[in-house]
Amino acid sequence: MAKFLIADDHPLFREALGSALQLKFPALSLVQSDSLDSTIKALSEHDDVDLVLLDLHMPGSGDLYGLIRVRQDFPTVPVAVISGSESLEVVSKVMGFGALGFIPKSSSSEQIAAAINSILEGDNWVPEALRDKIQKISEEDRDLAQKVADLTPQQYKVLYLIHNGLLNKQIAYELGITEATVKAHVTAIFRKLDVYSRIQAVLLAEKLQLEPPGKSAQEEVGKES
Repeated sequence: MAKFLIADDHPLFREALGSALQLKFPALSLVQSDSLDSTIKALSEHDDVDLVLLDLHMPGSGDLYGLIRVRQDFPTVPVAVISGSESLEVVSKVMGFGALGFIPKSSSSEQIAAAINSILEGDNWVPEALRDKIQKISEEDRDLAQKVADLTPQQYKVLYLIHNGLLNKQIAYELGITEATVKAHVTAIFRKLDVYSRIQAVLLAEKLQLEPPGKSAQEEVGKES
């Protein structure tokens, strides 16, 4: 019996995808999560998950941080990104940072099932139209991804808010922590990213497209509080 984790912050999409998958995979067991924190918790509690179907834009994930974090913490669990974007740049980075597949949300249930079967058999899967166009990510991007993988989820939230121009006092208010704790996180972020200023940290984050998906940092963090 297979077990899949559907990680997406839209409950209707999770339910629709789950229903479609149960028609395609007999005796399928499903686990659901709606944020990066709940995804990590679910994977910690279910060590027999066969595949993670991961949305890029859940609370706590930014763009690529969620994928980087899951791959770092659970390297043996296959991950397929399911996204509303079909950008070649996004697909290339997703595959370069360790996903075994990229499945557009516009795919039919038959296409999703075929993609999942291919991934479970050990193959990579991307839409046919993009298979010969995938670009390799640079060594610089790989090095940056490794540095970002060393950030804890809380440190990433601080980086996320720094990226949006918030001062330490404002970050403390948004996260419900003390300003001294924020300063400690900022020091750790600088050390792990090997930078010496907020500007340098922001520039590195932008190179990995660690940006809010069409919502403010306050809205993103507020969903996690």
